[in-house]
Amino acid sequence: MPAPDPMQAYYAARAPYYDDVYEKPERREDIAFLRAHLPAAFAGRTVLEVACGTGYWTQHIAPVATAMTATDAVDEPLRLAKARPGVGRVRFERADAYDLPASLGLFEGAFAGLWLSHVPVERRGEFLASLHRRLLPGAKVALIDNSTVQLRDFPIAERDARGNTWQDRVLKDGTRHRVLKNFPVREELEAMIAGFGERPAFRELANFWLFEYEARG
Repeated sequence: MPAPDPMQAYYAARAPYYDDVYEKPERREDIAFLRAHLPAAFAGRTVLEVACGTGYWTQHIAPVATAMTATDAVDEPLRLAKARPGVGRVRFERADAYDLPASLGLFEGAFAGLWLSHVPVERRGEFLASLHRRLLPGAKVALIDNSTVQLRDFPIAERDARGNTWQDRVLKDGTRHRVLKNFPVREELEAMIAGFGERPAFRELANFWLFEYEARG
């Protein structure tokens, strides 16, 4: 039997209080902007969400999407996501972000929140290839993630030769976890989507960044 994935174990344990990340007072302005911007970006589109977690963003995008499929690799947060208000029309699926199955269909939009930072540098292309196999030409893609302000709470504990960085985190149950957490800059994001997307747009907020682009035909 393969060893459990440490990131999946971490998010399974953290799922019951994961939303705390969005409730910090210093993040309220950013969250308010994103809660208005993201639904507007995906209104009237079929949307695929990758690594939906507990469904915090699913509940805001789903009501305006034509249809929405939300995926995650971990059962615990998916169970919480399904109980959100406003997600009655959402199709929830357990899926590997690096190998999204054809059975999910094709979509006019894709979203991932606080996921890319957990993708190893050497697997970014693999993730994007998987994602874009599920996208129609011209699909809108939006990614959000933490800015380096987050390092005030969790400084980098380890760095490897590829540029991956890890943080040490202690959960409420006292368990300690070393968590992969990368902080790509604008230039990295633009280079990352070469061959996959066009018309990139980057916006840096106080605590997060937003990166959007369109899938190539």
